[in-house]
Amino acid sequence: MMQNTLTIRRDIITMLTYAGSGHTGGSLSCADFATVLLFEELRHDPKNPQWEGRDLLFYSNGHVTPVNYSCLAEAGYFPLKDLLQFRKLEGHLQGHPCHDTPGIEVGSGSLGQGLSIGCGAAIAAIREQSDRRVYVIMGDGELQEGMNWEAMMFAAHYQLDNLCAIVDRNYKQIDGDTEDIMALEPLVDKWRAFNWNVLSVDGHDLDAIRNGFQHAKVCKGKPTVLLMRTVMGKGVSFMEGTHKWHGIAPSKEQAEQALRELGTTLDEWTERLKNG
Repeated sequence: MMQNTLTIRRDIITMLTYAGSGHTGGSLSCADFATVLLFEELRHDPKNPQWEGRDLLFYSNGHVTPVNYSCLAEAGYFPLKDLLQFRKLEGHLQGHPCHDTPGIEVGSGSLGQGLSIGCGAAIAAIREQSDRRVYVIMGDGELQEGMNWEAMMFAAHYQLDNLCAIVDRNYKQIDGDTEDIMALEPLVDKWRAFNWNVLSVDGHDLDAIRNGFQHAKVCKGKPTVLLMRTVMGKGVSFMEGTHKWHGIAPSKEQAEQALRELGTTLDEWTERLKNG
């Protein structure tokens, strides 16, 4: 799995470099738990994306499409070479996800809406007596949107224990630190006050991430939220921990440096994607 997360990070840097725009920092901070989720946790079939028995995954923070698209391509939903068409008019991988891309359940990008969508899917599964589970990945900055707190109340009231929210708690948003712009702490206490099962998890520790998902599956009578403590830009030294990388792509020179830290080169990884 560590090799998988390294692959995802290499894809992210490469596709953003050729696009010349996009969201680097959050894509890298989500990379570890997003990889565990898609490659180990979810029931899904890349050859049959609409399989009725699948679990559902919604990216509420739709702008982190690089990590979403990379995971889907590496899993086999579409060719790796498509990643090089990220944000191109002739490609199908737009800056924010559209539901006509294989593996994408719903278009997203307007922050604060994903948890409400997940609540609807989770209560529908319960009423249909389906054992489907529903996962929603959220950015921490979007918790400043009031709609989330209404969805939290709804999920607890209807005891949606098939719902797992995952917050990328990297403490950064586009203009700076979340705690300076609109403070979120004490976040654990707030979710608990809304009657959720709450776990604070090291979002870069693969075993801790696996344990968190397992804990969510066995919890009954209430929804679970995993507050993934992460570092924006994780894996690339000059990107780590700064909000500057929220919404910009690396130059070719910066990509070369980043990919060297990740054990490859821009040319080598571009060739891999072209032939994939």
